[in-house]
Amino acid sequence: MAVLAFLTLNATAQLNSGNPLAGLDKLKEFQTMRASSSDPDWRNGNADARGIAPGATLTLATLDGPGQIVHIWCTIAHDDPFYSRLLTLRMYWDDEDHPSVECPIGDFFGIGHGVDKPFTSLPIRVSSDGRGRNCYWPMPFKKKARLTVTNESEKRCGAFYYYIDWQKHRSLSSDSAYFHAMYRQEYPCVMGQNYLLADLEGHGHYVGTIQSVYLVSPGWYGEGDDFFFIDGEKEPSLRGTGTEDYFCDGWGFREQSGPFYGTPLWEGFETGDRGTAYRFHIPDPVVFRKSLRVEIEHKGSEVFPDGKFDGFIERDDLMSSVAFWYQTEPHKRWAALPPGAERLPFSERILVKGHEAVATSKHSDQPVEVQSLGGVTDGKQLWFKPNDTQGWVEVAFQIDKEQTAALSAKMVHSWDYGTYQVKLDGKELGRLNLYAPDVTPTEHKLGINKLAIGPHTLRFECVGKAPNSAGFFLGFDALSARIPVYSRAADVDLRTLQKKN
Repeated sequence: MAVLAFLTLNATAQLNSGNPLAGLDKLKEFQTMRASSSDPDWRNGNADARGIAPGATLTLATLDGPGQIVHIWCTIAHDDPFYSRLLTLRMYWDDEDHPSVECPIGDFFGIGHGVDKPFTSLPIRVSSDGRGRNCYWPMPFKKKARLTVTNESEKRCGAFYYYIDWQKHRSLSSDSAYFHAMYRQEYPCVMGQNYLLADLEGHGHYVGTIQSVYLVSPGWYGEGDDFFFIDGEKEPSLRGTGTEDYFCDGWGFREQSGPFYGTPLWEGFETGDRGTAYRFHIPDPVVFRKSLRVEIEHKGSEVFPDGKFDGFIERDDLMSSVAFWYQTEPHKRWAALPPGAERLPFSERILVKGHEAVATSKHSDQPVEVQSLGGVTDGKQLWFKPNDTQGWVEVAFQIDKEQTAALSAKMVHSWDYGTYQVKLDGKELGRLNLYAPDVTPTEHKLGINKLAIGPHTLRFECVGKAPNSAGFFLGFDALSARIPVYSRAADVDLRTLQKKN
């Protein structure tokens, strides 16, 4: 018995050596498999993507088990700028009717709001300016796996490229649990109750949270604590100390990412600013045997129109989230996913496209032309090429209905681009440094502005260039106006709506 115990301990020590490559040298018994968008004519063809019409569903794969998905990669060409919130990823294990994964594809891969942005974590990595998406969550299945993507945009998805790498096994371990991911949102957060991250039934373990927020008013949203109610607890055995604390950061948020936690998107503390944070419970999964309820408060600071300040008050921001967990089936069904358009925290209207304004633009004595370019609206931009700081260019647009909206200039950054002062009808909106080592379409917030009915002029004045820039050029894609789906009236005092403890 002593010899057996020693051999067992020795084998365990080898398996848990701390080296992530440990065991890679051991022979494998599974069959390596892949489902992909590869051209069926693989010898001669190059049509390696699938299009998805508005409202249509593409079946990525139907796999026969026992097996385990070990890697999913995709990259997408879509005309809608917020396509990653409007494409719905679903995964079905064995013969279930209700999917175990149901989530906008961008949120599943770690970034909310339909934003493309790169970051690196252990189970998820996004590259190519946010367009190359990878996940490494292990996803076992006993009988069958079916993966689909539905295009809930009004525009066609021109190209969906994908790999699904999986292993065909003879059998799975009896303790193999099924992977789950659930998206939900509250627009706005419901006053008087905590935001619900997950409400689960069965036997399993919780492994991650992605939370996205759109600020309805200026301030800090993250004073809320997290609570985990395990197996029907009335008092949560896991209690937090603040939102940024749960996401393993401290003293607010800033953009950063790492293996187990990060804030890959953080725009700030003003109305209309957006953020996404993730926390993966990989070294610290939360085990439940009957049920699990995960909540987080939506509390923070608020500056009221009369100048009064409250540092700890319920906020009515627009919040969305993804919960990740493993469990035995069947899982508890959750509420229906909101339709694609209802997942966006604002409606967006393009006021003027750069390439369409070239012919009528006014400018200094330097060339202005239409340039074809990937990653911008309609694949074209206004390209202005001055030689010095005397360059300026104006584009005109018309407003048919008075509106107050958050304006956003979609620009292009590049190695030979300059620094520009932006003006709207003579009012200064900000200064944009358009230099970047590579060609990079980039969005710039221009603040909340009231637009009267009638003509308006957007003007860019060259004021210099970054030290590393080789020129003074400008690339203008589009000017957009965003109207939040929910906007609190200025005279509402949240203190009258606070939850009574």
